[in-house]
Amino acid sequence: MNIQHEQKDKRGHFFVRDGETLAAEMTYVQHDPETIIIDHTEVSAALQGKNVGYALVEAAAEYARTNNLKIIPACSFAAAVFQKKQELRDVLKEE
Repeated sequence: MNIQHEQKDKRGHFFVRDGETLAAEMTYVQHDPETIIIDHTEVSAALQGKNVGYALVEAAAEYARTNNLKIIPACSFAAAVFQKKQELRDVLKEE
């Protein structure tokens, strides 16, 4: 699976394409220079049950580590992944 990433201005997304079709996507907004807010995750029916959503959150966590960022998971799916996967919690923004 090829997870891609694009960012323009303060908005960005991690995504998977199936040909020309967007098959999975997790969007975020750059809240401040040190923080991104994950605000939406969507996976097509064809990819559901294949851990694609988890992979998108993991890609965001790796991006955050690489760029010295913290994440606020406003999206309920992303929040659930961070709750389940303790190894990703190092990138969560403390409240």
